[in-house]
Amino acid sequence: MKISVLFKSVIDSDIAPIVICDLSHTIVYMNPTAVKRYEKRGGEKLIGSSLLDCHNGDSNEKIKKVIGWFEQSEDNNRIFTFHNAKEDRDVYMIALRDDDRRLIGYYEKHEYRQHETALPYEAEVSV
Repeated sequence: MKISVLFKSVIDSDIAPIVICDLSHTIVYMNPTAVKRYEKRGGEKLIGSSLLDCHNGDSNEKIKKVIGWFEQSEDNNRIFTFHNAKEDRDVYMIALRDDDRRLIGYYEKHEYRQHETALPYEAEVSV
């Protein structure tokens, strides 16, 4: 099995929206959660368009500053961008790098703070 299939599976199974962009800010991939979340803005049709078209000028400047920070050091890979109180989640921008540690893109990472309500695996899976 190709490693790219495994990585895609990880991204697609995430419950948080993931929108992956290249360095020209083109949306190259959206996981199913992101497609659904941004359905009113075009959903899957956003792939191939500029992420900058989805944000206001202030947000675009912040995105560009973060990309500049990512480019300063291969150790600059994750930065907190804001807390969404309504959904109780923190949002980060994450650098994507190739095997030589060169910056090739980025994505937004959502981390929800709500406590899990599902039953633990012991209750769901007979072992």
